[in-house]
Amino acid sequence: MAHKEAPVVVSVGERTLRLSNLDKVLYPDVGFTKSQVIDYYARVAPVMLPHVSHRCITLRRWPDGVDEQSFFEKRCPGHRPEWLGTAPGPGDRNGYIDYCRLDEAAALVWTANMAALELHSPMARCDDLESPSMVVFDLDPGEPATLVECCQVALDLRGILDAVGLTAVAKTSGSKGMQVYVPLNSPHTHQHASSFALAVGHMMVRLHPDKVLVEMRKSLRKGKVFIDWSQNSRHKTTIAPYSLRARSHPMVSTPIDWDEVSDGADGTSLRFDADAVIDRVARRGDLFADAAEVVQVLPNPTR
Repeated sequence: MAHKEAPVVVSVGERTLRLSNLDKVLYPDVGFTKSQVIDYYARVAPVMLPHVSHRCITLRRWPDGVDEQSFFEKRCPGHRPEWLGTAPGPGDRNGYIDYCRLDEAAALVWTANMAALELHSPMARCDDLESPSMVVFDLDPGEPATLVECCQVALDLRGILDAVGLTAVAKTSGSKGMQVYVPLNSPHTHQHASSFALAVGHMMVRLHPDKVLVEMRKSLRKGKVFIDWSQNSRHKTTIAPYSLRARSHPMVSTPIDWDEVSDGADGTSLRFDADAVIDRVARRGDLFADAAEVVQVLPNPTR
């Protein structure tokens, strides 16, 4: 009979957690284990928490590793620790459900122990679901376009935002594309955010019809970058800053500065794995801090 590994009891802050199957390999191509996933989230917590705390977080879990089936978990599991908070959010068309609130490092460790490799976050905080704290431009390249073309589009986007006096921050998706965010942190509606994102997208199409599109049809995306403005809808989420991705390697959705975006537009690789991100954070801190701190107001929507 196979020996079953005993749970390991650890302390994270004031919390005590029981961790299981720490040697299970979740990224088979590189032998990256659940223990390493947990260690990554524990170490990145100081910079990640400002961007995921007080939000209704959707978990995407790979209990048998990235080569096997995954599932999304919006409803916070009933077996959660008593100290882990929940918040009602727009789960589906049938009404609200209670999402997990990941407001402390122990919560990130707990979700990592469930092989929740990816954490997906909405634009609004849970204490004001009707007011997004930021606008997102989700840049998705259609083959043969790549992250290089996304960086080129991001620079053009930044030029438009600069022209109306708005600061923006960027991060890789950890997969094919990237996101550009406009911090708000002031009262807005989801409709205003979506309308603004779509208006900027249309402006980009007029300026660069050969490079970008805002239409949803995938058949039109070949060789172009799709500016997905619809991610600003009340019920949508995007991959959270510093979240792992379930690729062959433990890549991370990584905040990058605008000099790096320029380098990426020239072909420099902007793919960062868990170890590289921990090193970046130690050297450079939170390059995404403005998303949680800068207060801005969008131009009034066109009437």
